[in-house]
Amino acid sequence: MSEITTAERPPQPDWPSVTAESLAAYRVAENAWRASGAARTVLGQPDPGATIDWRQVALPGRDVPVRVYRPSGATGAPLPLVLHVHGGGFVGTAVQCDWANSHLAARLPALVVSVEHRLLDWETSLSAAADDGWDVLQHVVRHAGRWGVDPARVAVFGESLGALISALSAIRARESGLGLMAQVLVNPAVDVTGTMYEHASMAAHGYGAGPTVAQLRLLQRLALPPGTDARTLSPLYAEELGGLAPALVVVPTQDAVADHGRRYAERLHAAGTTVRLTAYPEAVHAFLSLPGVQPQAVPARAEILGFLRAALTE
Repeated sequence: MSEITTAERPPQPDWPSVTAESLAAYRVAENAWRASGAARTVLGQPDPGATIDWRQVALPGRDVPVRVYRPSGATGAPLPLVLHVHGGGFVGTAVQCDWANSHLAARLPALVVSVEHRLLDWETSLSAAADDGWDVLQHVVRHAGRWGVDPARVAVFGESLGALISALSAIRARESGLGLMAQVLVNPAVDVTGTMYEHASMAAHGYGAGPTVAQLRLLQRLALPPGTDARTLSPLYAEELGGLAPALVVVPTQDAVADHGRRYAERLHAAGTTVRLTAYPEAVHAFLSLPGVQPQAVPARAEILGFLRAALTE
């Protein structure tokens, strides 16, 4: 995969009436814009101290593209691993996170592997996207020598729906015995049950710049095919949240799902998992990937770097 030099950003569809065909067309056009040079003024420039490449992870029955960020001039010594999952749900690409991920790779230093997971649509559910994140994590750890990483120094990091996938991966890691040193959850959408709209932040910010209630209703519809138990895909309602990797939960205050993150941090703390909750006033959803228009992205990136450095390298 490669970046596109120029692209025009498409208008958003009418979410309540969007069809499979119109969503597919919008996804192609929107992701082309996010991967274009034109988007860099909004999404930020990559850190020159990191190299960026696409690779394919061969998994049973499928290949998953991953965007790999490696510190320039890294020696042969194994690096910490940060497994990243981008947000977006039914639209999104790892390229939109180059600004933060390349910085983490260069400054930790670490190998950052960002999963180009399957996006939600009428054929692909949330469980498939969650499996992509978890299966890539297991694969890289299992083949740590091939990737040049230290399997004893691993963290997960996700944004929005990617934070949901990362939170689920942290739970699965505890259950499988895969040791994680840290989890970073940025503007996490961790409730896809019927209660996801009942949080106060949804009423306050669910009808503005986005994600809107209409978008979230589409996401929920795509995420959960008939017969799916939404609680199994909602970390907020996981039965046991003790014994997980220490967590940093980053919440932008002007966000419809801000209370998802706040409530999840409360549940982690109550279960005995070490957690730090940080709110960024006036920041909007996805602010970490919007440094060109959201100045709060800079201190948030610095906080994430410090948290991961303490967990993985100190």
